[in-house]
Amino acid sequence: MYRTKSLRKKGISIYRPFIFGSIAKHIDPNNRPSTINADHTHQWTLYVRPCPPQPDLSYFIKKISFKLHETYTNSLRTVEAPPFEVTETGWGEFEVQIKIYFVPEANEKPQTIWHHLKLHPYGPDAERQRERKEPIVSECYEEVVFNEPVETFYDLLTSSGGGNVGRGKGSKGSKQASIGGKKGVQGERVAELPFDGPYSQKEEGRELDRLGQAIKTVEVMVLEERKKLEEREKTLADLRSEDAGAVKAR
Repeated sequence: MYRTKSLRKKGISIYRPFIFGSIAKHIDPNNRPSTINADHTHQWTLYVRPCPPQPDLSYFIKKISFKLHETYTNSLRTVEAPPFEVTETGWGEFEVQIKIYFVPEANEKPQTIWHHLKLHPYGPDAERQRERKEPIVSECYEEVVFNEPVETFYDLLTSSGGGNVGRGKGSKGSKQASIGGKKGVQGERVAELPFDGPYSQKEEGRELDRLGQAIKTVEVMVLEERKKLEEREKTLADLRSEDAGAVKAR
């Protein structure tokens, strides 16, 4: 019985996408609850969520632990049912260890990812974001790849999660789940982005267009700065020439 359950689906890889990250909001000093530490400036939530249109992650994830900064009481927070979230307050940013435990049917080891808890805006629009006191969202799209899953888990994944199945030989030691970076046949990624949604092929295309436009803008700025530099160098050379002529005249 045990051997039958442990048999793996040879040459099969199944991926499941998810989103992990955090959202932080500035605490209004005029509406601060009395239970919040006086030094704390933000309320934040760490989370691992399904990637739309997936409704849930609990059919393959048993629990998730969030390792907070050691200054927090009970810094290791374990969530055993969705939503897989932890909400706290604080004043500083830090690295969070997120450990994902799979359901017993998976026969897979836990996987660890890291997330930087972000409380403050960065970038060219940072000052305006501070003024507007907008929530600070920092999240990533990720995929867990189950290489040659055991048969019972394969049945669970395909009955609960639909498609997202790849076929091909994995690399050495690939009979374990992995998060990020795994590739399938001929170097192609096992996972594919959905066509539409916040993490999709369409959004990826828009982002590439924005990057392309930004590169063109920077190239124009570089050319303008080069022209200014050439003009300054010419002016400096003319001044030096005039100075040299004046010295000779004396």
